[in-house]
Amino acid sequence: MLRKQGKCKLCDLSDDIQKKIDHEIRMRDGACKLLAACSQREQALEAAKSLLTCNARIMAYMSELQKMKESQIMQKMARRSSDAGSVEDRLPCKAKVAISDLRIPLMWKDTEYFKNKGDLHRCAVFCLLQIGTEINDTDMVIVDRTLTDICFDNTVVFSEAGPDFELKVELYSCCTEEEFSGGNTPKKLASKLSSSLGRSSGKKVRAVLDTGGSSPVIMLLCISLLFVIYSGPKYHLLAQTTLTLANVQDSFRTHDLMISGNEESSFWLPLYGSMCCRLAAQPLCMTQQMVAGYLRFKVSLWQAGHDQRLVYGL
Repeated sequence: MLRKQGKCKLCDLSDDIQKKIDHEIRMRDGACKLLAACSQREQALEAAKSLLTCNARIMAYMSELQKMKESQIMQKMARRSSDAGSVEDRLPCKAKVAISDLRIPLMWKDTEYFKNKGDLHRCAVFCLLQIGTEINDTDMVIVDRTLTDICFDNTVVFSEAGPDFELKVELYSCCTEEEFSGGNTPKKLASKLSSSLGRSSGKKVRAVLDTGGSSPVIMLLCISLLFVIYSGPKYHLLAQTTLTLANVQDSFRTHDLMISGNEESSFWLPLYGSMCCRLAAQPLCMTQQMVAGYLRFKVSLWQAGHDQRLVYGL
């Protein structure tokens, strides 16, 4: 009976994730079409940001789907476990994790910041934040030498983080001076986009997932189907870090960043190599009912000398 319940639960979760994949594929379809039709640079930057976020979510969902398929296979092969009780009954509760006041300091050269010499280098940046399959992005910020810090005002909340959560923070950057074709997109490119996206790519991904099981080669094939060549701005990973439960504090804290790229890169920004933020966590058992029922206790009288006291035992 327990096996059947576990199998049904896995099937429900698998169907739910498949629906999320379908939704993100449709969102990605819209972002690509918008990117092909954009005539304004800022619109194109926002569309490219949405495209990157959709791709990240689809990859995360496919990875989770692969884990579920592997779990189903392991359940079929495994023998019945000992009567130690349901695993879910012994797991700690999940929590809400919130990150806010995200700041990344910049280190401009004296000639650039104080004397305003050299070309005015501008980049569009945003952060991608991920715990498991839950992925959020911040607003896009335009950065140049007039700023001393990259500041994101968003408060991002993750609703179901486990005690072993890993919050990945990735900073993406795109040079705003990169070549932008705008409304001059050739008809061939528009045709290529329309023929390779939407229902077509969705059907291909679903077909491969249904027939391929959990093979890493098949997963790579799925991922390759998602990345269609498009004309427009492209974001590049500039820096990243990972935060865990040990980083949860009641105040503003600084964390080290691992920087990618170099000064030769068009998307480069002079980072100090650190990131400041507030990271908080609230167990769901503090706000939600976890157990319901009657509580019974025994009352006994304990005597030692002339002292009498009530001892309550649960």
